[in-house]
Amino acid sequence: MKLSNLHPARGSQRPKKRVGRGPGSGTGKTAGRGSKGQLSGAGFSRTRGFEGGQMPLHRRLPKRGFTNIFGHDYSLVNLDRLDKIPKAEIGLQDLVEAGLIKKRVRAVKVLGRGQLTSAKSITAHKFSQSAQKKIEEAGGKAILAGRS
Repeated sequence: MKLSNLHPARGSQRPKKRVGRGPGSGTGKTAGRGSKGQLSGAGFSRTRGFEGGQMPLHRRLPKRGFTNIFGHDYSLVNLDRLDKIPKAEIGLQDLVEAGLIKKRVRAVKVLGRGQLTSAKSITAHKFSQSAQKKIEEAGGKAILAGRS
């Protein structure tokens, strides 16, 4: 057997249908595109949400809310999750390695749910009052990291 002798199984492939080649072909005249109009031309692509000229739904509905360009999105981490990390000094990289935050997170806030069983030095961008109090009661430190 040679590679030059390989062929697909008989009947497994059909020839490409040539449309618009006369009435005898079965797909002549309109080439299977219905009748005249915008949809029948070559290269036609309708924009998303187009409703035939009617005002589209996304423009009929009112706008709501706004985006605060000065706001910060914090990734939240609670003390009970931090207590499971065996290190005494916990930085942002340690949180990524423990799977508590994603690598691309820009800011981290530590919240006060749970307790710390050992003294830990925790670095984050922000701490809630209760979290800071519990960290200091356990003998640890709450260190503020600079925002990137």
